[in-house]
Amino acid sequence: MHRLTTLIREDMVPALGVTEPGAIAFAAAKARSLARGALRHLTVSMNSGLYKNAYSCGIPGADEVGAVYAAALGYIAGDPAKELETLSGITKQDLETARRLVAAGLVTAEMTGISSRIALKARLETDQDTAEVEIRDRHTRIVSIAVNGREQRPDTAGQSVKAEDEEEGQLIRQMTLGGILSYVRTVPAEEIGFIRDAFRVNLELFEEGLKSERTPFIRHLLKQNGGVLFSRDKRKTASLLCNGAIEARVTGLNKPAMSITGSGAHGIMATLPLYAVWKIRNLPKEALLRATALSFLICMYIKAYSGRLSALCGCALAGGTGAACGLCLMGGGDEAAIGRVISNMASCLTGMICDGGNQGCVMKGIAACDAAFAAAELALDGVCVDSVHGINGFTPEETMQNIGRIASPGMTETERTIVEIQAEKAVRSSESPAARQ
Repeated sequence: MHRLTTLIREDMVPALGVTEPGAIAFAAAKARSLARGALRHLTVSMNSGLYKNAYSCGIPGADEVGAVYAAALGYIAGDPAKELETLSGITKQDLETARRLVAAGLVTAEMTGISSRIALKARLETDQDTAEVEIRDRHTRIVSIAVNGREQRPDTAGQSVKAEDEEEGQLIRQMTLGGILSYVRTVPAEEIGFIRDAFRVNLELFEEGLKSERTPFIRHLLKQNGGVLFSRDKRKTASLLCNGAIEARVTGLNKPAMSITGSGAHGIMATLPLYAVWKIRNLPKEALLRATALSFLICMYIKAYSGRLSALCGCALAGGTGAACGLCLMGGGDEAAIGRVISNMASCLTGMICDGGNQGCVMKGIAACDAAFAAAELALDGVCVDSVHGINGFTPEETMQNIGRIASPGMTETERTIVEIQAEKAVRSSESPAARQ
């Protein structure tokens, strides 16, 4: 099996809801599994990216939002064996119990610093034990465990996993656009057949959104598409499927997304626009698999430089650029055309902020979907923003690396400002309605 095939396979992970509340719930559930006795206090400490992304996003099976409720529900009913699907199966009774714990001040969340690296710690105190679980760099990577002050070996060996991650990062950074395209064109179709799972999972999430009364955007997008799921308008169909699934995810509906680079929104953006075009044009299945492999790898390349969490909207820039490259490939584009796509996307959406997993992701997704089609169509016609302009590099690789640099360290202060705004809103929301006026 090709190393890039392994890279894609290992990075594709089902995630229920937004991945940051999922990680918080996972950490809390893991800590609970290590401690006996009644709860005295649970604290989850996290970096700015986790804090920001979890701030107001929906939690599957619940009508509450945010890190504190994710932690409380993880403690009460989470199954750490399910990792990013820890909260599958929570009940109304679980939610009522979580509300009582939060109201009593027994569960709290705090931000520890501004960083694009994933950093999360759950500290649980009961009347018998203490347990600490620390996660780094990936949403479910436990790097340390301590029970009653005694270190335990994590389920995942921290050092070896870190070495694997560094190797993966080096692998994708060493690739060129030409090398990625060579792999995409020549890898046996059966070797990447597992990518079909991404479409199955993401389409099931979209269908869940169609059935919900909590998804106004999906109804508008459906109306725009003539009231049908698949019209002859590729852009409108793509926007419906893609952003309907994103809305279902951030709303907290009880179906997972297939994540890539640790994000369900990235996975949705990198796949469903391609599915729409494949379906409407009635292309061979192999064409969809190869275009999606390209989309995933472009997304992963950009994220290798931007970091997994930052103030840059990775769904639009990384997932959207991946989708645009896949669209170009499906349209017969060669390496030069796909390079033009990358220049067009970098010149269009770089700087779009990430202010957390929330309803705004749908609007960002609508813009990114439109930009992906425009970037691909222009590139196929030989049109692109020249390398002399803006942040575009002299090669596609440089351009993608520059996107990453804008995210981290470039938008560190933007991240700080976003979480300051969220903290101010949290204070105001705790006040009376009259005080907020």
